[in-house]
Amino acid sequence: MGSGATDFGRISVRSGIPVGVQRFAVGSLDLSNGRFAQEHWANSFGCEGGNRPLRLEWRGAPAGTKSFAVTMFDPDAPTGSGFWHWLVWDVPAGATALGTTLPSGAVDGANAAGAQGYLGPCPPVGDRAHRYRITVYALDTPSLGLPAATPPAVTAFAMGGHVIGYAQTTAVAAR
Repeated sequence: MGSGATDFGRISVRSGIPVGVQRFAVGSLDLSNGRFAQEHWANSFGCEGGNRPLRLEWRGAPAGTKSFAVTMFDPDAPTGSGFWHWLVWDVPAGATALGTTLPSGAVDGANAAGAQGYLGPCPPVGDRAHRYRITVYALDTPSLGLPAATPPAVTAFAMGGHVIGYAQTTAVAAR
């Protein structure tokens, strides 16, 4: 066992990506050298960012994709289980990007703070740099059938049996 508070939140968090699924590519023009611009930081928890969601583009999703889900997860959050900053699901299979507005039919879900929609990074002052895993999941179902208020862990669990591919990039943030 670790030495208390210094180890809290530093456990390995399982990714939820099944072994052997196809990888594809994702990127964001909003990340510069793997870092968030101020306009994408949270505007709560002591941060004064613009809380604007990242624009994402992806390509090479596997055949059989019927929808996509997008998440942003901080495995380094001092919660013992990480922190879900963003979950979007039921993104239509023909989509290759998320912009300033979501495609018709997409669900902007609840984040770990209990609010709907994107919550930008805001790691504790003086903590080591936090990693933010931004993942696009290709799913074999057109809809997860979940309401927007579904807790993030339940949404991730519901996606689990439907992942046929994924694309992932990691950004970092520190204060």
